[in-house]
This record gives sequence, structure tokens and C-alpha cells, in this order.
Amino acid sequence: NQKMATEIERKFLIKHVGWRASADGGTRFQQGYLCRVVGRTVRVRLAGEQAYLTIKGETVGLARAEYEYAIPVADAIQMLDQLCERPLIEKTRYLVPHAGLTWEVDVFEGANTGLIIAEIELVSAEQAIPLPDWIGQEVSDDPRYYNANLVERPFGGWNIERER
Repeated sequence: NQKMATEIERKFLIKHVGWRASADGGTRFQQGYLCRVVGRTVRVRLAGEQAYLTIKGETVGLARAEYEYAIPVADAIQMLDQLCERPLIEKTRYLVPHAGLTWEVDVFEGANTGLIIAEIELVSAEQAIPLPDWIGQEVSDDPRYYNANLVERPFGGWNIERER
């Protein structure tokens, strides 16, 4: 049950709540990092009633290597509690269909409350995608929005940093 692939995705901020009209019920995610260094991350994720260990390589353009393995939920809970860096990433992911594609809209909680990011996975970096009207600024190239970096610099503190 492993997924070994290149992940190609684009990330955007949200302009308004129009996405909610066609969203599913959402899945609660809790994830933490065992390793966050330049070029690779190792993540533990609890997604609803399932758990995964994911290893990601360095992002080059919009793509990066990704290896994902299902793991026992009890193991994930222990790793999140005892081994992962703080704060954990907490969010609810909604699936939102638009023009034949499925967007993932992540509504962050905890230390990252207030942040909402829409992601779309692509077949190739050149793939043209019709953007819904609720899509705002693209942040694919902004490392501040990588989940691994939201551990070190949570969104909740960004305004405070700007005011210094």
C-alpha cells in the first residue's frame, strides 16, 4: 500500500468562502515532523481514521519525490505525542470539485488558525488549470506556506513579526 511518485502541486490563498458551497464534509488532519531539513522531510499524519508516514524530497520547481506508507493509527498517535516537533499541524481538509479537477482546501487550526490554503495536484507542471473565482494569490513558490515551515514559524505569529 505504498505510493511512490513525483508530487506536482500548486498552492493558492483563498479570496472568499465560495468554495464551501461544493465542498465535502472535510477530514480532520493532525500531522507532525520527525525530520525537517533542507532537501527532505519525514512526516507522520493522522487523517481521519487512517495514518501515514510520508517522506518528501526537495522541491524543484513545482515537483518533488514523495513516498507514502500506511502505518497503524496507534503508532501514529504515539509518534505525534512523543517524537514529533511542536507545534503539530492541525487542519481540516475539504475536497472541492471544479471543472473536472479536485481541489484540496486546508483550513488550519491551532498555532496556524486563520490560514486557508487551496492546493491542486497536477499531472505535469505545464498543465493548464481553470481557476475557480474563490482562488486568490498563488503561493506555490513561497516557502513560508510549506507545512514543514509552519511548524517553525506558525501563521498565528506572522502579524506580530511584521509589526516589529
